Amino acid sequence: MLTVNDIYKTFNGGTVNEKHALNGASLTLEEGEFVTVIGGNGAGKSTFLNAVAGVWPVDAGSILIDGEDVTGLCEYKRAKYLGRVFQDPMTGTAADMEIQENLALAARRGKSRGLGWGISKKEREQYHEMLKILDLGLEDRMTSKVGLLSGGQRQALTLLMATLQKPKVLLLDEHTAALDPKTAAKVLETTERIVNENHLTTLMVTHNMKDAIVHGNRLIMMNEGKIILNIAGEEKKKLTIEQLLHKFEEVSGTEFTSDKAILS
Repeated sequence: MLTVNDIYKTFNGGTVNEKHALNGASLTLEEGEFVTVIGGNGAGKSTFLNAVAGVWPVDAGSILIDGEDVTGLCEYKRAKYLGRVFQDPMTGTAADMEIQENLALAARRGKSRGLGWGISKKEREQYHEMLKILDLGLEDRMTSKVGLLSGGQRQALTLLMATLQKPKVLLLDEHTAALDPKTAAKVLETTERIVNENHLTTLMVTHNMKDAIVHGNRLIMMNEGKIILNIAGEEKKKLTIEQLLHKFEEVSGTEFTSDKAILS
């Protein structure tokens, strides 16, 4: 479903601020795979997701989604293949619009729009049932402005909106990092359920080693713009944080230095 071939990206090339963010990163995801991505600060995790999303063009390499080469497509043209949830709960929703209006926008993404009523009775019933999945009571607040919701509620709603049309690939960029531990656990539980029920191909960047091990069926670790570890199956299920740190040091020849990842 996703094939990333040997991609490179350098920022501020030829200046004192030159940064080689991606250095020949390659990855293949089969349909329905849920892959967690971990690495220290500056390892290239978010840069890799942005490359898949088409936020900016890569310098070399190719990106294919469901067999179609999207390397040359700009972000808005590539968006029809993707669903995305960002780290900031304020991103991904329209704060001044109602919950049901946000869902209606997500449902109409990429479709032609006429001059009919914004939301039909049938759609309201559908949204009511969808919101029940989140178990946050939002189904009884569909006319509430999204700006009144908590960070966790907004993130859960954004997740629902991002998966409403079943994207080819779902990108989760540290989507629980700004939430308190209890809310983050709730959003992750909802994420796992939605991904599994809809058989979504998913890439989830996280700083939390425990979350990276517990969730998904595969774990990759990045360092200096490359994927240096790729762990799946029974090996991933039995993996501990200590073993993961040891594997990183063994492969990279350096110690894992991200305090944020270790402490979380």
